[in-house]
Amino acid sequence: MAGGGFCRLPNGTVVVALTLTRPCGGTATGAGPGAPVRVLVHAVNRARALTRLRNLGLRAVYLRGNAAPPTPDEITAVLHHPDGLLWRAAPQAGQELWHPIRALLGPAGHAGPARPAA
Repeated sequence: MAGGGFCRLPNGTVVVALTLTRPCGGTATGAGPGAPVRVLVHAVNRARALTRLRNLGLRAVYLRGNAAPPTPDEITAVLHHPDGLLWRAAPQAGQELWHPIRALLGPAGHAGPARPAA
């Protein structure tokens, strides 16, 4: 885990920010597979935030310490997004905008191997 942290908001919810390696899927520009990305999650608590990411297929997601908490701009971005899950390339190049999490995970909607057809 490269870096991560959290911030507790006045209403009791938390914003968790993690720097992860980009999974293989996805078609959005800004980072190739394996490049670092900054992921923001808004949830009721830290455990629920990590569970939201794990349910999307990002299995090895852990938050150890609070070395890189979200900035005020990151908190504002995730609070104004309806899903509460955003990402962008970690070493931000220029004025890159935040992307919804489905752009990172690709058309299948998760980071893992292809799901079997139902």
